[in-house]
Amino acid sequence: MRSARMIFPILFLLGAWPALLLGALQALAQTPPSPPSPLFGEEIEVRVVNVEVVVTDRQGNRVPDLKPSDFRLLVDGKETPIEYFTEVRGGLAVAPTADGEAPVVPGLASFAPGSPVGTSYLVFVDDFFSLGPQRNTVLRTLQEDLGRLGPEDRMAIVAYDGRDLAMLSSWSSSQRDLSRAFQQAMDRPTQGIDRLADLRTFESFHRTSAGSVGPRSPLVATLTFEERDFARRLSEQIQQVVSAAANTLRGFASPPGRKVLLLLSGGWPYRVADYVVNDPSRTIMTREVPEGQELLRPLTQTANLLGYTLYSVDVPGVEGVLGADAENQGPGSTSFNLREQEIHDTLDFVARETGGQAFLGGRRGKALELAESDTRSYYWLGFTPNRQRNDARHAMRVEVRRPGLAVRSRDSFLDLSRQAEVSMMVESAMLFGSFPGAAPMKMQVGPPVKSGRREMVVPITLQIPMDAFEVVHMEGRYVARLELRVAATDEKGGRSPIPVIPIDLAGDKPPAPGSVFRYETRLTLRRAPHHLVVALFDPISGKITTAEADVKPGK
Repeated sequence: MRSARMIFPILFLLGAWPALLLGALQALAQTPPSPPSPLFGEEIEVRVVNVEVVVTDRQGNRVPDLKPSDFRLLVDGKETPIEYFTEVRGGLAVAPTADGEAPVVPGLASFAPGSPVGTSYLVFVDDFFSLGPQRNTVLRTLQEDLGRLGPEDRMAIVAYDGRDLAMLSSWSSSQRDLSRAFQQAMDRPTQGIDRLADLRTFESFHRTSAGSVGPRSPLVATLTFEERDFARRLSEQIQQVVSAAANTLRGFASPPGRKVLLLLSGGWPYRVADYVVNDPSRTIMTREVPEGQELLRPLTQTANLLGYTLYSVDVPGVEGVLGADAENQGPGSTSFNLREQEIHDTLDFVARETGGQAFLGGRRGKALELAESDTRSYYWLGFTPNRQRNDARHAMRVEVRRPGLAVRSRDSFLDLSRQAEVSMMVESAMLFGSFPGAAPMKMQVGPPVKSGRREMVVPITLQIPMDAFEVVHMEGRYVARLELRVAATDEKGGRSPIPVIPIDLAGDKPPAPGSVFRYETRLTLRRAPHHLVVALFDPISGKITTAEADVKPGK
């Protein structure tokens, strides 16, 4: 799949604010963005890393009444002091231990001993890989189990179709409203039949081409041209939906209580090359396409960063109707095959990395019941890392000093840089098309002009509301520093890279109340329908404005 292509050859600013630094703006547009200067109040925020820990005995029963001294926390292999500690038992906060070994974890401090600790369930529905009947089977069980939500619980529901994220319900505790949202989710079309058609087309062509050259040796460790092409396309599709799930987490970053993502996956293989080849006798030694951890880590790292536990649900999607006999195998079949195992490996990986569980086979019909049971009793540990804000991943392991006990928790945290943190927040807003508290911004799209055989130039004009941003008085001038991001998504879900273009505005006087800047630029895109999302971010206030529009090539 080809991604949308976009460049910014011309930048103009037209407005009523005098003495703009237009020359500086044009120079900045041609150079990589630099980190915001200290003028804009950037400061290192020390955050507590919270770790939810499940402890069980040999029979699988939860073990209560443990103290901080019963745990050993290792970060990058080194023991780290546990600074905060809370036990949650049966959904209730337990009074701190009498010896006061550690205060309660931040985020639970508002819960008095004996009070309920709610769970925030974020449901992500993969419509891109899923087949409608199998997806609706899972959605219907979630809808029927809404009565399991307690008074302190809440749920949000988001669906992704390969192009757009649809927020079907923001955080809500209303079973009636959530039931309506699930019904809306079941009424949405799915794209899994297209994924199935892609696979069958590849299989048909692959069998024909393989027959013309004879059987391949199992010692051949590389992919054929056709296998490589299909694997790369599949890898890009997985990357799309993983990015959408990660952005969903960012858009719902800070709900109260325990944070859970119910990931309804239509079927993403872990080792893409092995999935494509589908031949146990062939071992693909070379990895010619992104796969496995490389594809999935953006999701698991985002979940660990935000404190979400992932419970992955095998919808199933494409593999629900595939197997030894694709025509006769029923949608509920769980017969083993290599491709099914690759999909299960993905579900196991994302759950294990975040301390959750994978709900496979018949367990998919009990997703909310099992997740609710698993998140009612646990220990919440906290520590303050020595943050470098360098985007480094740090391994983390929790052990119990008492013999015979098993521990389950997430295995890492990400020391996110300020720049990456901002990009996550803004790109999430762009994917949703809006952001809580975002000021409205108008965007006008001019007629596309053909450029070459396969490209078009699209003029756009933004009306930037200056009231939405902070203007700083510095050295006798009034300065606003903004960051522009533009994303283009084509009709097949391919997304362009999102450039970051710094914009400096300056004047001798502050902008008048209600003033608007006209910002003009031209985008070069492939000659195909696109959906544009534009975001302006203000590093001073953290405010975002967004605008979106559809573009169709001219005749």
